[in-house]
Amino acid sequence: MSPGGPVISLPGVREPYELGEPVTWTRPGGPPARRVAYAAAHVVADVHGGNGPGRPAAVDWDATLRFRRHLWAYGFRVADAMDTAQRNMGLDWAATRELIARSAAEARSLGDPADLVACGAGTDHAPDAGSLDEITAAYLEQVETVRAAGPGVILMASRQLARVARGPEDYHTVYGRLLGQADRPVILHWLGEMFDPRLAGYWGSPDVETATESFLALIREHASKVEGVKVSLLDEDHEVRLRAALPEGVRLYTGDDFNYPSLIRSGSDALLGIFDAIAPAAAAALEALDRAESAADETTQARNFGIYEGILGPTVALSRKIFEVPTYHYKTGIVFLAWLAGHQDDFVMVNGAQTARSIEHLAEVFRLADKAGLLPDPELAAHRMTTLTRA
Repeated sequence: MSPGGPVISLPGVREPYELGEPVTWTRPGGPPARRVAYAAAHVVADVHGGNGPGRPAAVDWDATLRFRRHLWAYGFRVADAMDTAQRNMGLDWAATRELIARSAAEARSLGDPADLVACGAGTDHAPDAGSLDEITAAYLEQVETVRAAGPGVILMASRQLARVARGPEDYHTVYGRLLGQADRPVILHWLGEMFDPRLAGYWGSPDVETATESFLALIREHASKVEGVKVSLLDEDHEVRLRAALPEGVRLYTGDDFNYPSLIRSGSDALLGIFDAIAPAAAAALEALDRAESAADETTQARNFGIYEGILGPTVALSRKIFEVPTYHYKTGIVFLAWLAGHQDDFVMVNGAQTARSIEHLAEVFRLADKAGLLPDPELAAHRMTTLTRA
């Protein structure tokens, strides 16, 4: 990008920072042809809703649905009511239930909701569930809510099951019941403890390789009911090995917000929180990947692989900053970028989570987003950043 944008002072940066010229990302003609790509979407809080820590979630539904239309316009499916939407971190079940219904209804105006959106089903509405039967019943209640609305089902990892389970057999008991009753294949979600410390030892062991064997055994036993697995462990080598071991027809949806360019290129599909923030660039990159993989000659293939890497490369530093330790606070950076990009009017989050990152952290997110071409209106972004630093 050539220089010439607005100049502002950033916290922690000695010299004034000059923004680059905006990048215009062309909307694709449709979804990617060679990968299934979900963007895990955030919710927009109602600025007048009193969304303080521990308060019921108040959502700006118009802005929240408008952002889903933005993601669909760039060819992405939407993964909704997931951790990016602050499940287990402020989005209570009442708001989640309404989000599922509204997101499905919005998708239905464009086509089949099952083709456009998948929603998380978990046990967070039953925090005191203390037996496998109670946990299973809690899961089934949320699964039925998603089914009735029309989206696909993503079985989220359960804090309650992680607390109660005594070994792999307890996970197999609960998930076996859920998969046995599934009327269509679902996505299983393995969320690492860096995203939620209460999920340590999921699948029955603190040892990742032992847990992986338990996970694979479950999938192999119920392969016809598992559409895919979404893995968020931030371990590229592990994901590649797991992908190779999956039964034929079961997709590996990368949830690795550190290594997604190489994992997608090598064969993973995607279900990523970072796609919420980088959707225009990611869509262009996935189009280039389609062209590369369908090219008949090596020159065209190499040129388009280069475009793919050139677009996504600058987004990796941004993503690693947003998802830095403590990783579970990544939602703050995601919402911050949506505000900078003009997708919502205020930088406010349910549970007051906009305060979870320092101003220095946000300033670096701002700078890296600019370098990646993700601030469509530099004047607006600079004004909002300046306003925030002066607050």
